Formats: sequence, C-alpha cells, structure tokens
Amino acid sequence: MPQSGLSFNTRKTLMVQLGDAAGEEIASLIQRMALRIEELERTKVNVTQIVPAEARVIPISRAA
Repeated sequence: MPQSGLSFNTRKTLMVQLGDAAGEEIASLIQRMALRIEELERTKVNVTQIVPAEARVIPISRAA
C-alpha cells in the first residue's frame, strides 16, 4: 500500500515556509485528502449505460 502521509522533510519545509500552525494544517489537509482519494478508488463502481446514448437525446423539433 502506498504511503499516504508526507515525509518528515516535506512537513518540515511546509512549517518553515508557512509557519508552524499553517504548515501543520496544510500537511494534515493533504494527508486527509490522500486517504479520501484512496477510499474513493477502493469503492469505485463502474456504471454500464442501459439506454443507448441516441435514445436519450430529444430533437428540438419534437420537444416543443
């Protein structure tokens, strides 16, 4: 399983560049987003269309 957290060096750089509180907040946000993306990828469902695409389109002349 891939690592979803940021490395120590990345977290440290964020805190140095943005300040401790902001750097920690950004790092935490990135980690939560990575975990959410992994969850979405695990639970992804492929959808098969039942109705052909042509049948769903209503010509403008008939819609009026």
